[in-house]
Amino acid sequence: MDNNIVIADFFEHLRKSLASETFSKLTFAKTIGNAQLLNIYVKPVQLKQGQKLSLTYHYQTQDKVENLDLEDAILTLNSYINNPFLSAILFTTEADIALKLNKKRIASIVESKPTFKASAVQMHDQPKKRIIEAKESSYLALLGIVDEQGKVIKSMSDKFRQINKYIEIIESLVKSTTLPTDGIQVLDMGSGKGYLTFALYDYLVNKLGLKATVTGIELREELVTLCNNIAQKCGFKDLHFVSERIENVKTEQIDLLIALHACDTATDDALFKGITAGARIIVCAPCCHKQVRKQMHCSTELSSVLKHGIFEERQAEMLTDGIRSLLLETQGYKSKVFEFISNEHTRKNVMIVGTKTKDKNNNTSVKEQISQLKNAYGIKEQQLETLLLNQGLYS
Repeated sequence: MDNNIVIADFFEHLRKSLASETFSKLTFAKTIGNAQLLNIYVKPVQLKQGQKLSLTYHYQTQDKVENLDLEDAILTLNSYINNPFLSAILFTTEADIALKLNKKRIASIVESKPTFKASAVQMHDQPKKRIIEAKESSYLALLGIVDEQGKVIKSMSDKFRQINKYIEIIESLVKSTTLPTDGIQVLDMGSGKGYLTFALYDYLVNKLGLKATVTGIELREELVTLCNNIAQKCGFKDLHFVSERIENVKTEQIDLLIALHACDTATDDALFKGITAGARIIVCAPCCHKQVRKQMHCSTELSSVLKHGIFEERQAEMLTDGIRSLLLETQGYKSKVFEFISNEHTRKNVMIVGTKTKDKNNNTSVKEQISQLKNAYGIKEQQLETLLLNQGLYS
């Protein structure tokens, strides 16, 4: 049979599966030669413009996504058959339908028993299992995130996703770090209204069954009063909130330090508190980078680009948080910087994580990297470095 007829028949199966809502997924695989494009994954998505097919192009180093109308998607996918893909498998709830090209590039269709019992529509409709469940957490209602029926309030849906993403990160860190068995001390610097502080306590104590004392530090007394009242109503006996400036907080033992969106050098103050208290885990999401931005005077090839305010701002963020992560390494921490929630939800989406290691990595090369960065951008002072210097922890 002619290849064009076989391929047209395959895409007709695709149309019918979408129309009957039996479509589960579509995958293009088995490339010719050393192709950079490894796979194409296809799924239906509902956008404001109507239903589209979402094509995810999986390359060796990155993924790209394109959303197309059905017929445009079919034309695009058709162009990739035999260039470079020799196989496409349409998974439906009725059968797996495979389009295959043999060594002579002759196309055929092979049908087999279905791999998936649920269609893409059914899988999409299934509620996502989250670590922090809306209906199970009374504090979420008291904080105004869910309504009386335990449903997430529409305007708070981004905050609810942020809470769960945050707890996912904490879960990974706690499970990969050795913490004291007789009780852990947690300090949340700049706890605000306590959304994440309550979720953290709930996860550590009620989900993991750990003995944990969690203290939220917040300057605004009205928020401290609100959070303490909610903690009492929820029976969270080892969750407390205190009104204090971060730099004035007295610390002896900290096992887990959190500092989310502490403004400018308050982030450095929080990092310093964690380092000097020997925190096993430090989790920080910085907010604004005024100290470094005011000093920046670039002497590299980037000077012509950084005359634009938006680029200067982003460079100040990268520079500040890069130096912070390197300073953590000099104090015996393994550091990691990553995006913890999408830009569409908040610009304050960079997280710095430090996990304590056995050996202090106070090596010359890391210090040289910090010095080179400061020299290249005319930075005379960075708050965390200054605090470590004054304490004799960095020279």
